[in-house]
Amino acid sequence: MSVKNLVSYEDALASFDPVMGLEVHVELGTKTKMFCGCSTELGAEPNSQVCPTCLGLPGSLPVVNAIGVESAVKIGLALNCEIAEWCRFARKNYFYPDMPKNFQTSQYDEPIAFNGYLDVQLEDGSTFRVEIERAHMEEDTGKSSHVGGATGRIHGATHSLLDYNRAGIPLIEIVTKPIEGAGERAPEVAKAYVAELRELIKALGVSEARMDKGQMRCDVNLSLRPNGTEKFGTRSETKNVNSLRSVERAARFEIQRHATVLTDGGTIVQETRHFHEEDGSTTAGRIKDNAEDYRYFPEPDLVPIAPARAWVEELRAGLPELPRVRRARLQAEWGLTDKDMQSVLNAGAVESIQETIAAGAPADQARKWWMGELARRANETGTELAEQPITPAQVARVAALVAEGKLNDKLARQVIEAVLAGEGEPDAVVEQRGLAVVSDDSALGAAVDQAIAENEAIAAKIRDGKVAAVGALVGAVMKTTRGQADAARVKDLILEKLGVSA
Repeated sequence: MSVKNLVSYEDALASFDPVMGLEVHVELGTKTKMFCGCSTELGAEPNSQVCPTCLGLPGSLPVVNAIGVESAVKIGLALNCEIAEWCRFARKNYFYPDMPKNFQTSQYDEPIAFNGYLDVQLEDGSTFRVEIERAHMEEDTGKSSHVGGATGRIHGATHSLLDYNRAGIPLIEIVTKPIEGAGERAPEVAKAYVAELRELIKALGVSEARMDKGQMRCDVNLSLRPNGTEKFGTRSETKNVNSLRSVERAARFEIQRHATVLTDGGTIVQETRHFHEEDGSTTAGRIKDNAEDYRYFPEPDLVPIAPARAWVEELRAGLPELPRVRRARLQAEWGLTDKDMQSVLNAGAVESIQETIAAGAPADQARKWWMGELARRANETGTELAEQPITPAQVARVAALVAEGKLNDKLARQVIEAVLAGEGEPDAVVEQRGLAVVSDDSALGAAVDQAIAENEAIAAKIRDGKVAAVGALVGAVMKTTRGQADAARVKDLILEKLGVSA
C-alpha cells in the first residue's frame, strides 16, 4: 500500500484511537560478547570474531558477561524500574539462518528490570509519561546479506551471506507498556521517547547508542481501536527502525494504513513490517508469532542472576546526571528562556552546542550557528542536525575567526558551507577562497572613494549632519568588496573623508 492510497491522517484520527508499544534494542558497549570472550569490535573481517560458544557448537558452555549485567541494572535504575532480586535467562526458540544456535539466549518471564517509566518532553514543552514494562538482557543475532536482488532483501536475491561476528553481542531490550492517550500526537510521542531514551543511554555510558550504526534500533508496534472503545486492535510491528525521524514516520504511516484497511472493511494481519526511508512507507514481512510459539524454557547452562541489594544501591548512588536534570542546568548556564531552550531541544542541538562551547566558543555564538545556518541546512536536507558533516570544534573555530575580526557573519556562512561541502578546515577554506575580512585602510580607500563619488546626494546629507545615511555608503562598499570589507572600519573611513564626526 503506497502513501498515495491512504486515508488522510486527520480522517484516521477522527475514527480511531492509536495504541503503541515500543521495543528498543540497545547494543551494549562491552569489549566482549554476552556469553563468551569474543571481541565486539566493529569492522572486523566477517566470521573472524566467533568461537564455539557463540556459534552454538556441541559441548560449548556460556558464561555471563558481568559488565553486561551491570549495564542492565544501570539502565533499569535510570528508567525508574524495580530491579529483580532473582532472575534467569531463557531460550527463545526459532529458526533463522543468522541464529547459529537456533535459539536466542534472552529473558522471558523473569527480566532483570521491570515496572518503570520515562518522562519525555514534547515539542510544545509538555511532558508525557511512557510506562516501561521491562528491560531485559539478551544477545544479538548475526547479519544476513542478501545478494543479487534489486532491494537488498531476500526476495529476488540469488544467494545470501552470513556474518556471525555480531551473534552474541550483549543487548538490552526495553519494552514499553501499551502507550495510550497520545491521540494525534502518537508519532511525536514515539520520536520523543526514543530520543530521550537515547540521551539517557549515552549519559549512562553503557552504549554510544548510534542508531545509524545499529547500536540502537526500535520496533514500532501499533494498533487502532474505534474511538470510545477499550479493546485493543490487532497490532503490526515495524522492525529495526534506525532514526528518530523514521520512528515518527513509521508510526504515522501505520496509523494511516491501519485506518485505510479498517475503513474499507478489511482485517489487520498481525505481522512484522519493513520500513522504507525513501517514502516513509512500510511493507509486509512475516506473520508475527505469539510468545508461546517461541517455546521459551529456562536456559539450563546458566545460573540465575541475583543482584545483591547493596550493590544495586551502590550503582544507584553512582548514576551520572541524567538528561532532564542536565538540560535544566544547561538552560541556566546558557541563560535561555523556556521557549529558547525548547527550540534547542526540538532541533536536537543540545549536544552539538555543548561540545562547541567546550571547544572554546561562547554560548550565544554556539547556539547562533547551530540554530541558524546549520539548522537551516538540516531542514533543507531532511537530516538530523547532529548528522551534518561539520564538527563542534570546526563551528567553534568559525566563531573564533569572527571574534578575531578575520570573518564577518556573511563570510562565516560561506566558510561553513565550504566545510559542509568537504573543502577542509575553516582556516584552510578562508585561505583557499580568499575570504578574510579586508580591514587595511589602503585596500579600503579606493572602494570608499568610489562609493562617495557615485552617491554624491547621500554624501551631502551626511555632511549636513544626517549621519544615519552613512549606512547606504557602507552597503555600497560592502557590495564592491563582495562582503569582505570590515564594515565598522568602512564607516569610520567614510566619516573621516567627509569630515564628519560619529
